[in-house]
Amino acid sequence: MAENKQALDEDDPLSHPLSLAFPARPPPDESTEQAMVHSFHPFTPQHFTAISVGTLVAAVFLVTGRRGGNARNLSTALLAFINLSVYPLSQAAWLTLAAPKSVDNFVPLHLCDIAAITAGFALITKRPLLCALTYFWGLAATVQGLLTPAITVGFPHLPFIMFFVHHFAVVTAALYLPLVEGWRPKSPFWKSPLETYAWSLVYLTVAMTANHLLGSNFAFASRPPDNPSLIDHLGPWPWYLLAMQAIAVTFFLLLALPFRRSVPS
Repeated sequence: MAENKQALDEDDPLSHPLSLAFPARPPPDESTEQAMVHSFHPFTPQHFTAISVGTLVAAVFLVTGRRGGNARNLSTALLAFINLSVYPLSQAAWLTLAAPKSVDNFVPLHLCDIAAITAGFALITKRPLLCALTYFWGLAATVQGLLTPAITVGFPHLPFIMFFVHHFAVVTAALYLPLVEGWRPKSPFWKSPLETYAWSLVYLTVAMTANHLLGSNFAFASRPPDNPSLIDHLGPWPWYLLAMQAIAVTFFLLLALPFRRSVPS
C-alpha cells in the first residue's frame, strides 16, 4: 500500500505541497490569445493618427532632401534602406502574433511589396524605369492602401506599425524622386504612364497565377479586401478587375500631367 501511495503521489502533481502555493499555470488558450489582438477599423482615431504621423515623417524626408549636400545624401540612403528592409521586417512583425496567418502574409507578391523593393533600387540607381514605376505605383496604388488599409490588426501590434511604415516609405519615395532627385517622366507625357501600365499588367498576370496555385489574394484579384475599399464600388468579381484597369490608366495619366511641359526629350 505504501508503494502504491508513493507511486500515486508522484503521478499526481497536486500531492506536492508546493503545488498548493504555486499552482500550475494552464496551457494558453489559442482562442484567448487571438481575442487579445487589438483589431483595426478604418477611419478611426488610430487610423487618422497613423496618417498624420506618416505625413509628418514624409515631410521631414522631403525637406531634408531638398537641403542638399550631406543632408540629402543621408536622407536618400535612409529612405532607400527603409524601402528595402520593410518587407523582411514586416514578416518578422507578423511572427509576433499567435493569430492564424495566410500565404498572403509571407510571399512578397502584393503590389506594395514589389513597389517598396522597386523604390529602394530607384533611389540608389536612379534608373528611369524604376523611378517611373515607383512614382506611378506609389501615388496611384499605395496611397489607396493608406486611405483604405487592408489590415485587421490594430495598434500597438507590430504588423499595424509596419503596415504604415511600409506604405509611407513607398509614397515618400514616390514624392522624393521628382521633388528632390529631379526625376521626370518620358516625353510625350503619356509614354511613362503607358509603360507603367504595361508592367502593371505583367504584375497582375503573375499575381493571378499565384492566386490560382496558392489560393491567395494578391492584387485583390480573387476577391475584395475585408475592409471597405474602392473595390467595393466597382461591381462583382471579375468585372471589378476591368474597372480597376480603367482607373489605373486614368490615375497614371493624371499623375503625369504636371510634367507635360517639363518632361525630358
